[in-house]
This record gives sequence, C-alpha cells and structure tokens, in this order.
Amino acid sequence: MSADGLQYEIIGKGEPVLLLHGFTGTKDTWRETCSYLTSYQCILVDLPGHGKTNSKISSMEDCCSLLVDLLDKLGINKTHVIGYSMGGRTALSFALYYPDYVSSLILESSSPGLKEEAARFARREKDEKLAQRILDYGVENFVNMWQGLPLFATQKQLPDAVQKQIRDERLSQAEAGLAMSLHAMGTGAQPSWWRELPKLSKPTLLIAGEADEKFVEINKMMQKEISQAEFIICPKAGHAVHVEKSRNFGKMVNVFLGEN
Repeated sequence: MSADGLQYEIIGKGEPVLLLHGFTGTKDTWRETCSYLTSYQCILVDLPGHGKTNSKISSMEDCCSLLVDLLDKLGINKTHVIGYSMGGRTALSFALYYPDYVSSLILESSSPGLKEEAARFARREKDEKLAQRILDYGVENFVNMWQGLPLFATQKQLPDAVQKQIRDERLSQAEAGLAMSLHAMGTGAQPSWWRELPKLSKPTLLIAGEADEKFVEINKMMQKEISQAEFIICPKAGHAVHVEKSRNFGKMVNVFLGEN
C-alpha cells in the first residue's frame, strides 16, 4: 500500500510501532523483528529512494513530513518508532520535528549526525561522490563495495541464505533513488541534533552491537545527553543487530515497549 507514494505494510494489531530501515534496505528487513512483536501493530515503510517508494524529497524534514502524512492517513496520532542506522537518524529527526506523534524511540546503531560543520561539509562531499559513483557505475558495482566495508564484516558470519537475502535487498534498489537518499538524508546533509538531544523528552532505547565500536562510543555520548535514555550493547553483534541477533533484538524491544 502507499500514502502519497510512501509504500508501507501493516502487520499485526495493537499499539502501533513504526519501523524505519537503513540505507540500501527496505521494509522487508523488519519481517523477522515483527515475528517477535506479536502484541503490536507493526508499520513497515520503504523510505524515500528505497524499495517501492517513489516520492521525491530534498531533505530529512521532507521525509519526516511524509511519515506524518502516512500516520494521519492511518488515523494514528501516537506511535513507538524503531529506526536502524539511516532509519535511526530519521526516527530521531522525526521525534524532534514532530514530538507529539512519538510515544517512545528505539534507535539501533544510530547517530544524531555530525557535531562540527567542517565534518558535515566533508561528509556531504564524500556522499556526493558516492552518489555519482552509483549513477555512473550502477547498483551492483556499489553493492560489491558496500558489503565489503568493515562496518558489515560481522555479517559474513551469517548463514549463506541470510547473506543472500541482504545482498538481494541491496541489489533491488534503483540508482537514482539511492543517490537522492544520499543528497537528502545523508549524515552530512541532515541537521546535527547533538545540541537538541537534551530537549528529547521521550523514553529512548539505544542499541549497538558489541563489535561496532564506533557506534558504541557514539551511543555512550548520546545516552549522556538524553534524559530518559537507556543503552544496551548487544554481545557478539555488529552494526545490524536486528539481523545478526534477531531474537535478542526482539527481546530487548519487547521489554522496553512493555515498560513504556
């Protein structure tokens, strides 16, 4: 189904939970997570530039506005929000742009963006080059590089069938969509939310994999700034905790949602 071009799917009944995937992902990445959230109404979304969503955006704020349109269409005025990586940055942005819509936040392997403008500028330049590479050489060339990043090294320990599923999901993307996502929602393109974190008054669960040292450190800093933040480090997991340790992730989420 779609709302103004935003493709979505609803699984289950109960309190709503909005789930937002990472860069090169789709709503399908959350199917196993939903199998553990049986008491909730899971709303899976293809974010702009991904999956079957064709909406054109030029900023993170545009994306968050589309999410509001979707919730309004569904008659949902408050929801829990789960986001992974890029989807976590989106979830945090959504909570700061539209706090009245958010019951609680679960941010997996996420950041509030970059603190310094110089770092943001450098990242924007890097993402512009990456976007151009995708347009010039195609998705498969990009995916071959992307899946080889140290960030995803722990995924090589997953069963072959799961690795194939992840690769197929990445290969299903369109060049123009991924390029647009980098332009509009990249880490350097989005606002830096570090100074706004103390204003975040929602119960927040931060999750990072033990092997993902960069995001463990980022989330330790985030926890200090968010008044109602809890931080869990998942053992024997890397960046994509919900994929690498799906049962553990499901349990963490259920416990947190049950308390909030």
